[in-house]
Amino acid sequence: MKKRIISNAEQQAAQLPDDGWLDLEQIADVEVTSEDPAAPIESALVPAGGSQWRAAEPGEQTIRLIFVRPQSIRRIALEFVERQTERTQQFVLRWSADGGTSFQELVRQQWNFSPQGATQETEDYRVDLADVTTLELKITPDITGGEARATLTRWRLA
Repeated sequence: MKKRIISNAEQQAAQLPDDGWLDLEQIADVEVTSEDPAAPIESALVPAGGSQWRAAEPGEQTIRLIFVRPQSIRRIALEFVERQTERTQQFVLRWSADGGTSFQELVRQQWNFSPQGATQETEDYRVDLADVTTLELKITPDITGGEARATLTRWRLA
């Protein structure tokens, strides 16, 4: 029997069952439209990266994963947490097989966050994508406008 002591951070990262998550640090570059220095994008993309990414400014934000070599993707997991502000968020997930020249939409999703109710959105999509060169996540933190800043707690790919 093998035994391992895990930290709380590791335990939280295990809430989504491991399905052979890709090591995004090694296989992709990331582009982001803005970033709060206290909550960098690595926080959402790397298992031990921190608590979450947060935009530096309100409004729609884009996060792009640009793969060094085309990837086959079969699972996409996203997690958003908002405990302070009531808002309706929308995100759009798109992919490209031609270096980002053209995109195909995978999903468009809205979620109502409420500090007294729904504070967490977890999405786990099974897909069958081949030769993916770019994966793009566009987040509109509040569809009514407002001053909410986009956040992303976790983005994993397998």
